[in-house]
Amino acid sequence: MRLIHHMWELEEALRDRERYQRIPKEQFLQDRDTQNMIHHAMLLSIPAGNRHSDQCDCRGGVEKPLTYRETFEVLAGEGVIPEPLARDLSNLAGFRNLLVHVYWDPDLKQVYAILQHDLAVLRAFSGIMKEHVSESDSAEQDGFFSER
Repeated sequence: MRLIHHMWELEEALRDRERYQRIPKEQFLQDRDTQNMIHHAMLLSIPAGNRHSDQCDCRGGVEKPLTYRETFEVLAGEGVIPEPLARDLSNLAGFRNLLVHVYWDPDLKQVYAILQHDLAVLRAFSGIMKEHVSESDSAEQDGFFSER
């Protein structure tokens, strides 16, 4: 059930990011409140994806990942997500680490570019995980993935 909750969190964060993509670049670059709002949304959506290997029944005897990046390698190694998606997600996990650890001086143009271009990667991951959860836990009947 925790995995379903994490999937719901990811969906909520992705809906936020879809709205934030419509924010003009100049507003983002000049308005600190807008920057903080978008940084927060990015921090929520990227880790939400990383929680899945702990809860996923695909884990079996595979060693627990030590980093966010390794999480996606594990999921790819178990055949849950394709290798190219794992690479893209691993890159986002690295970006998340930059947001967390270099929060005082992020490259705002890079942040905005990632906001504009990474949603498809996260949507692909969400779709695959929904299918996986649905197959293994009959999660669809709980209604966690319906649009609000």
